[in-house]
Amino acid sequence: MDNSLSKQATDWREGRRLRAWELKQEGWNQQKIADALGVSKGAVSQWIKRGREEGLEGLRRRIAPGAIPRLSAEQRASLPELLARGAPAHGFQGDAWTCQRVAEVIHREFGVSYHPAHVSRLLKKLRLSLQKPERQANQRDEEAIERWKVERWPELKRGP
Repeated sequence: MDNSLSKQATDWREGRRLRAWELKQEGWNQQKIADALGVSKGAVSQWIKRGREEGLEGLRRRIAPGAIPRLSAEQRASLPELLARGAPAHGFQGDAWTCQRVAEVIHREFGVSYHPAHVSRLLKKLRLSLQKPERQANQRDEEAIERWKVERWPELKRGP
């Protein structure tokens, strides 16, 4: 038996759909095709219908297009320039770019809302990196910490 169509498949799912089409052309009924390929009769029915309506191309693998980007190509291209101005130029204290800050700048400049978690993916595509600020207490006293390290820590370290 010549399986020329299913041998041309780019992946196993496509091969299975093409094989179902071949078997249907040979006169097999849908239940026998489903049993032979280990799928449901409904799946075979959908494949055969798609094959009739769209031809063999309807059975070929399709790459899912994904969501349409909310930022246009021009807007994405201008983002590195906006960020290069620095965080203080956009009204932030300190020069660290966090996901939240970048999301705010995108919203202000382009009117597009991004979840801060998604901003990191967007910046990764642009080959930019984020800085995670080191969180410290507002009332932190560096001098007292240094004194403690010099005076108290050695005693605790030695033990009784």
